[in-house]
Amino acid sequence: MNEDSNTTARRIVLVSGPSGAGRSSALNVLEDAGFEAVDNLPLRLLPHLFEAAGHDRPLALGIDPRNREFSTNSVIDLLGGLAGMPGLAAELLYLDCSTDVLLRRYSETRRRHPLAPNGRPSDGIAQELQMLEPLRARADVLIDTSELNIHQLRAEVEHWFAPEGQRRLTVSVQSFSYKRGLPRSVDMIFDCRFLTNPYWTPSLRALNGTDVAVKNHVMADLRFAAFSDKVLDLSLLLLPAYREEGKSYFSIAFGCTGGQHRSVVMAQGHALQLAEAGWQVSIRHRELDLRKKDEA
Repeated sequence: MNEDSNTTARRIVLVSGPSGAGRSSALNVLEDAGFEAVDNLPLRLLPHLFEAAGHDRPLALGIDPRNREFSTNSVIDLLGGLAGMPGLAAELLYLDCSTDVLLRRYSETRRRHPLAPNGRPSDGIAQELQMLEPLRARADVLIDTSELNIHQLRAEVEHWFAPEGQRRLTVSVQSFSYKRGLPRSVDMIFDCRFLTNPYWTPSLRALNGTDVAVKNHVMADLRFAAFSDKVLDLSLLLLPAYREEGKSYFSIAFGCTGGQHRSVVMAQGHALQLAEAGWQVSIRHRELDLRKKDEA
């Protein structure tokens, strides 16, 4: 396939290698980079994924030797068939690892090798490496994970397959009410209850932080601008560091008493600032969403 066709073709990456070498971790990295990741699908079903119309998202497929339909000849034939399909650019990523390191990893995790569940892991490793040798020789990209930690593996996979080698981090910004408790799985929480509360202004009580009048009221607090600026500075300091650490999702929450006014204003503004800074941001207002659901 020529270079011009590769630029427009749908990218298909088959990911294989011995158990314990990092195949699942590589699939997670590819998924974070925008690939649709599918692991351990029977080989006979794979052509249906490529034939489906209307899908141009790159695809990463985990090829597991434990699959009862697995054979190296079948995978090589599949690659050959994909090479002849217009609009597709198929590659084989092989995660390699030395026998000694694989043995150590199985020893540390006390897992049984899938090809030798009742025997020694060394027997299963030897059998699997021999089985996979034709794929290793056929690989378009081979990454030896013997001396790589999870962060180094991520960097290697991103180097070859992530657009422009960039790590992706999705940021979720949400508002909530302290009366209903803290939201789950939040990485960073800011308390907005020190700001002027619109609830005590009768004309604003029934409104929420998405209304301009409420927004202006909260922003008029002399402490608002400094608070907003410092939160933004902190986020812009930490987000690149978490991205480099390999985190793919980061959640920021703003809380106030009822989750209707101050926290909504802060969440709305902060999400907009992060989006303007180039971050991929989603926003949720927990209490407002629940209210809409109750009113429906």
